[in-house]
Amino acid sequence: MQRTLASAAAGLLLAGAAGSAQALSFDLSFIDGTGVAEQNSFIAAAGLWSAQFNDNVTVKLTVGTGALGSSILAQAGSRSISYSYTDVRDALVADASSAADGTAVAHLAAGSSVGMLINRTSDNPNGAGSATPYVDASGANNETVSLNAANARALGLGFGDGGVSGGCTDCDGFIQFSTGFNWDHDRSNGIDGNAYDFVGIAAHEIGHALGFVSGVDFLDFNSPPNGGPFPANAFTFLSSLDLFRFSALSTASGVIDWTADNRDKYFSIDGGATAGAPFSTSITFGDGRQASHWKDNLGLGIMDPTAGPGELLSIGTNDLTAFDVIGWNVAVVPEPATYALFGLGLVAVGSAARRRRGA
Repeated sequence: MQRTLASAAAGLLLAGAAGSAQALSFDLSFIDGTGVAEQNSFIAAAGLWSAQFNDNVTVKLTVGTGALGSSILAQAGSRSISYSYTDVRDALVADASSAADGTAVAHLAAGSSVGMLINRTSDNPNGAGSATPYVDASGANNETVSLNAANARALGLGFGDGGVSGGCTDCDGFIQFSTGFNWDHDRSNGIDGNAYDFVGIAAHEIGHALGFVSGVDFLDFNSPPNGGPFPANAFTFLSSLDLFRFSALSTASGVIDWTADNRDKYFSIDGGATAGAPFSTSITFGDGRQASHWKDNLGLGIMDPTAGPGELLSIGTNDLTAFDVIGWNVAVVPEPATYALFGLGLVAVGSAARRRRGA
């Protein structure tokens, strides 16, 4: 694989939407063996995001195909960089331009750390590895935010050269598509009932690279019996999206929810007071889906965790609001009254296969 990556085709620069003074652009590199249909479909998917955001940044992605798990349609691995919570909060404040941004930054934790509900750690006061949540507020995990490189670009936070381990040496994200499924590359006439929407699923994986991720997946994967337990301060994987992850229990304590369990978790831009779209709650200890997604089977947006054959996937209001508050500037911002209208967009059709975000 390393040899193949070294001979990847020269990057293709996909400019932002035509007619826009500034817009998100993509620098795409395709691994040798990636078919023309796959390349064109991925370019179309990148264009969907370019049409949504007017951030004047270029995101570098490497794309290929391969044999993945039996139920995995595609997967994305992203380069991540650690920043202090203070720097990320200040960048979010400086970037705020919409009504949702204004509400979101007004409810971010003051000071240099983020209080959170957490569980399954070795220093859980309820016992090592206990599933019982507790409030944690004073460790490295509370003071550190792990941003995907693309998200850092949107916020104007600098970083050096680098890539994704096992994927690419100079990129923000590495995305692979399975060769084990039938794909429909033409969305103009709907999606064939026996095939999957390549453009839509490509857009989903790009969404992960842009920052729709949760560090809760690291806690879920590294807690007994999978591994650990580890102390809370070892989990320095808080994402920008996690700053808006709440539950009824965490809201009552005035903190975000960073637990791996099956209690309901939801997106909120006002400190948990208003429950927005629900999140998935983790593979091992939650609902069986990665926490880096909306809740499954509710038609919440393109960042749902599954897709069915014949299903055309679309970027929805929930998706755009989430990306808006983590640092992307939406070209056409939804009206404030629509923020609570969760449930528009994706509806599962037939049996579903998983889309996976790489660690």
